[in-house]
Amino acid sequence: MSSQALRLFRRLGGSPSGRWLFSKLICRRAPYFASIAPRIELLEPGRCIVQIRDRRAVRNHIGTVHAIALCNMAELAGGLATDATIPDAMRWIPKGMSVRYLAKARGTMTATATVASIADAAVAQELQAHVEVRDLGNTVVFEADIAMWVSLRKVA
Repeated sequence: MSSQALRLFRRLGGSPSGRWLFSKLICRRAPYFASIAPRIELLEPGRCIVQIRDRRAVRNHIGTVHAIALCNMAELAGGLATDATIPDAMRWIPKGMSVRYLAKARGTMTATATVASIADAAVAQELQAHVEVRDLGNTVVFEADIAMWVSLRKVA
């Protein structure tokens, strides 16, 4: 069975207003992500695409998109891609992130996260989420590799 987030995106993600609402609901569930005002453009098993606009609230002192805003965006995209990939009986949590800043981040940023399918749904394991962030010129400005710890949900 697919995750709750994936089921909701399948219901709402077919229109711009539905993607806007889905993004707001995700930020309500995890409020810190609201700081970057993300728009989730695509969510499917193994893949998630998130966009943020370049606006004053996400800029640093030199006028580019702040490094931590890019990290926040990468964690959101990687987390949703992981969530959409694993069985509903499992949960995930980021365990570590390695990032590379490759170019100045200016303008609208688009993060694409990819996650390989899970090997054994009965065993706790680490999955890798790879995230590339591109600017409007399609230049990769940032990359992240996120180690996601995936385990069975605790039964209450």
